[in-house]
Formats: sequence, structure tokens, C-alpha cells
Amino acid sequence: MRRVYLDNNATTALAPEVFEAMKPFWLEDYGNASSIHWYGQRAKAAVETAREQVAKLIQARPSEIVFTSGGTEADNAALVGILEAAHAENKHIVTTAIEHHAVLHTAQALEKKGVAVTYVRVGASGIVDPADVERALRPETLLISVMHANNELGTLQPLEEIGRLARERDIYFHTDAVQTVGKIPVNVEKLGVDLLSLSAHKLHGPKGVGALYVRKGTILRSLLHGGHHERDRRAGTENVPGIVGLGRAAELAGAHLEEAGRRILALRDRLEEGILRAVPLCAVNGDRARRLPTTTNLRFDYIEGEGFVIAMDLRGVACATGAACSSGSLEPSHVLSAIGLRPEQARSSIRFSLGRFNTDEDIDVALEILPKVVERLRAVSPHYKTAVTSEK
Repeated sequence: MRRVYLDNNATTALAPEVFEAMKPFWLEDYGNASSIHWYGQRAKAAVETAREQVAKLIQARPSEIVFTSGGTEADNAALVGILEAAHAENKHIVTTAIEHHAVLHTAQALEKKGVAVTYVRVGASGIVDPADVERALRPETLLISVMHANNELGTLQPLEEIGRLARERDIYFHTDAVQTVGKIPVNVEKLGVDLLSLSAHKLHGPKGVGALYVRKGTILRSLLHGGHHERDRRAGTENVPGIVGLGRAAELAGAHLEEAGRRILALRDRLEEGILRAVPLCAVNGDRARRLPTTTNLRFDYIEGEGFVIAMDLRGVACATGAACSSGSLEPSHVLSAIGLRPEQARSSIRFSLGRFNTDEDIDVALEILPKVVERLRAVSPHYKTAVTSEK
């Protein structure tokens, strides 16, 4: 059976070049990057090279890159770090209803500590309106956190406009850019962000490592207490092989960015258009123009998403009902609910996300299998039979 992977928003395959770059730092150059001897300095040099590689990808200074264990830690470090560093009595955050749970759950935890949080709603497009963000601001607002692209829909948020609002009012601005870094051009200066989260395993790097961009001058309290690692931004011995892998992945992403973006977009559009032609009662969720080239989220009426994913997997095609971290939840996607889908519509929605290693043959296989899977699932759906009968 040919296997096709169309779940790249959950994670990506490790690039062979990344694996080769990491190998020596497990087997030979295994020193602690904080040690002053030869082994330690070899490790430290590799970490600083990776810092430069990551900084170059997002147009930042190397000194503004803080390595973390991944996107979740970076999001937590941004929100908690800004709030804990502030001495104001009243503290307020503005975020959106469609954020990744790494931001939403952190905001909810801060609410329990007395921080006020406003969750800005979005419409059917899945894109936040900067005017709504502006209306949510208060004199005590310390931080705005809006993701760069939604992980389920792929919709791109108007960060530049929101960044201008934040600068005008001297409010810190954070973005979860886990889904965009390495897939589309990201320039922290152009976006106007003070903090940006990214993760290696979303750009063909290793799992368990990420980074937080912290603009020079940003006052941030460290999430972890311990040694003076990462310029006192993040205590703990550096994951040298992982950091090296992130750096090499960032370098490769930058080198392939334009070519890969065009090719993936063509594959995504061919998949999406092929499905819409072949499958009735099917629609795209969210805005079709302002989104990542990697992602399509489709609603197949009268099927259950979990059953669809399992049926496709049994035929060799991997896709998803939504965020991997929410797998197993009985609740419909908070993102799809936020754009106005009814629970049954949210549960019948499927995300296909492509990456650098996908091919035309992958799309051919998916388009051959998918209509048959939908037809079979609808054939056993009492709701579908009722709908078809009523239409007749």
C-alpha cells in the first residue's frame, strides 16, 4: 500500500539534511554548551550558529532568539513572562477565540490568577478584524496575542495592522507563528511583533525544540528558574542536538521558501478543486484567499470526521479532523465553532495539510480514494438518507 501523508500541520517529516547535522552532537560533540572546555565550546559554537540561522529566517537579531522545548513553552513563556514582569495592579490581555490551546489555556490559567482576558471573536472567514481588537483594548492592556496563521483553517491574520495598534498604545504584541515560520516569509519588523513563537517540528526539524523571539528591550520574566542559560531568559541545559536541528531546518526552509511555496500551493489547489468537483455537499471552511498555501479545511456533510480519518488511514492516506493536540476530545473544534459551524458541521470537517515532501502522485492517490470513502460513509448515514429522500 502506498502511504500518503497529508497532516503536515500536526508535524512534518525530519529532513535528511537535518538528521545528518544533528548526528555528531549525539555521538561526538556531546559537550554541555555552558562548559568552558573544548567539548563545551564546540557545543556552544553550534548553538550560536543555530541562533543565527533561526534569526535570519525571521529577520531578527541572533541575540533576540531564545531556544525552548517547543511552541507550547514559547507561548507560555511569552504570555506568563510579560504578565509576571509587569508591576501594574490591573492586568489585561487581548487574544482571539481561535488561538491554539497553548495560548488559550495559558490565558485561562492567568485568568484564575486575576488577569483579565478578552477573547476577540471572528466571523465565518476565520480572520480577526483589527477594529475588534482595537475595541477590546483598555488602559491596563499589557499584551495582545494573535496567531499568525490558524492551525486548523490556515487563515492568515492581519498582524501588521494589529502591530500598528500595539505600537501606538505601547502594548506588547505576541504572535504564535508555529504554522507560518518556514512556510511563508516572516519578518518580525514588518509584522510589528515583540514576541514570536516557533517550533522545529513544523518545518522538517526535530520534535521537542522551538524558539521564542524576544525583541530587544522587551521586559520578560523567565518561566523557568535555575542557571543563567539563554541570557537569563530560559534556565536549563541546552538541547544541543535539537537546537542544531532547528537551525539547519531553518536554513533549509529559507533556501526552499519561494520554490516550495509555489509547488505546495499548486498541489493544495489541485487537491481542493478535485475534491470539490468529485464530492457533492462539500465546502471549504474559512477564507479561501487569505490563508497558508499548505492548508485546506473541508466540510463533508453527513459524515463523521473521526470515521473518515480512520477510513482514509486504512487506505493509506493520513489527514486530520483538527489539531493533533485535541485528538480524542468529544467536543467539536473550538475554531470551527468560532466561525459559526454547527456541532455536526464541525464534526464533519477535515483538515488536509501539505509539506515540502508531498508530490503530485500523493494528490492522485488521495483523489482516487477520497470520493469512495465519502460515498461509503454516507451510504450508512441515516441523516444522509433522510436528506436525500426529502430533496426528492
